[in-house]
Parts: sequence; structure tokens; C-alpha cells
Amino acid sequence: MLEHLLTEQPNPASEGIDGLATEQVLRIINNEDRKVAEAVAQELPSIARAVDAIVNAFERGGRLFYIGAGTSGRLGVLDATECPPTFNVPFEMVQGIIAGGEAAVSSATETSEDDPSMGARDLCQRGFSERDVLVGIAASGRTPYVLGAVAEASRMRAFTIGISCTPDSELARAAMLPITLLVGPEIVAGSTRMKAGTATKMVLNMLTTASFIRLGYVYGNLMVNVQPKNSKLADRARRIIAMAAGVSYDRAGELLAAAGSDVRTAIVMARSGVDRVEAERRLASARGRISAVRQR
Repeated sequence: MLEHLLTEQPNPASEGIDGLATEQVLRIINNEDRKVAEAVAQELPSIARAVDAIVNAFERGGRLFYIGAGTSGRLGVLDATECPPTFNVPFEMVQGIIAGGEAAVSSATETSEDDPSMGARDLCQRGFSERDVLVGIAASGRTPYVLGAVAEASRMRAFTIGISCTPDSELARAAMLPITLLVGPEIVAGSTRMKAGTATKMVLNMLTTASFIRLGYVYGNLMVNVQPKNSKLADRARRIIAMAAGVSYDRAGELLAAAGSDVRTAIVMARSGVDRVEAERRLASARGRISAVRQR
């Protein structure tokens, strides 16, 4: 059955790669990796629809869930884990679920991916509801664990997105919105941690980053919702305030302290010449978007 999948086909470009010199091996891998960005580009309209659906869910109090097995699951967990420190959002806002649980992040437990009922169960145990968005991830597009979760989310009438790397996959047919990344056969046949994994990571980056840009967590191209929880992040927060508000680094530090360590509030205080309470009020009226805040 697997032999018919695009991700399982031998790649003519890497035939005999085991007999090549190291640099030749790397050149072949690099040349194949160049195809990944183009495969993602072909799906930008679908990715944009996915972002709009996620933003709509967030604005209604919903959350984003990733679910997958093996590499796909680990990529979802990684992207979800990086959202709180990057955008200062609650950890439950973006969640990654992997077949086999937390142990599977660092140790392969791929046998757990064959049970669709486990996917549905794991999703329900997180309190998933019709307000949330589910992104099922499976390079092959046929992982039972993921399909079971997507079926359960569909039963709830929640919005579902399916990311796969095989044409007309089961996952693509099951999800409301398919994103199909046709990166072609892997350098090592079936090793979807390579091009398929890279393409998937690119899309997950887009889904969360673009969603939080739309929600106002980025001003210009500055990460204005950063959490200054350590010295590196505190330095970054001061530099962001200085650039966004046109003030000195030292003044940015004063504003950050006066704003209760909230970067967006500090920027509005500086740009509008108001105190913390008024800055917070204006931000709330603008739904957190600095660009929509009345400056004077």
C-alpha cells in the first residue's frame, strides 16, 4: 500500500548516493531542498485561508491544535511550544498533540500512530471544542491516529486543516481545508523528516506567525509582544521599544518598567505621551493593535 505514495518513491536524483563523496551528497540534498519553498508557494492561497480561519477562531476565544505522529507530531509540538515565549500568549492558545504523548517527542513510539480512536481520545482529553481549529499533520496523508482526530473534530463541526505531502490523500479529503505540499520523493526513500518535514515546518511557521501578525502582536516587523523574562529578552524588549517609539535605549528601559514590562503599552505611552492606564485603554479599544491606536 505504501509503495504507491509519492513520499515513498525512490528519488532518481539520489540514486547511488551512498557511493559519493561527502560534498556531493550534500549538494544533492541542497538541490532537492530548493524545491521545498516552491512547493510551499503553490499552496499559499490555501495557507492564507487557514490563517484567516485561525485568526477568526482566536478572536472568538478558540484555540489552535496540531496533531500528528512521529516527525509530524514533533513539528507541531515544536511550533506550539515556541508561541508563548515569542508572542507572549497563554500556552493553551496553541497546543501540539503527538501520538504516544510527551515521551514520543524525544523517543520514537511510532506504533501508537495506528489507532484512530487514540487520536480522537487524545484530542478530547485536551478539551477540544467546536470553537477551536485542528491542524492534522501527516506527510503520507494516511496516518490513522491523525485521521481519527480529524474525524472527531469534524463531528464537532470544528474547522479542520490537513497538511500532507501526497496528492489526493485521505487526510486532504477528510479535512475542510487541505494543504498539500508536493515536495516529491525524498533523498532517502520514505524519510519524510527531510523535504516533507522542512515544508511542514515552513507552513507551521506561517500559520502561527501570520495569525499573530494579524492579531497585532507584531508592529511593523517588530515582535512587540515579547516576554522580557530573562536578560536577553529584556534587552530585546528595550531595543524594540527604542526602535518603535524613536527613543533612547535607556528611556526605553524606563518606559518598559513603567508599563509593567508590557512592550506594546510602553510603545503607546511613548508615542502618545500618555500614562500606563490610558495606554492600556487605547490598546484595548484598538484590540491590541498599536497601528490602530489613536496617537494624540
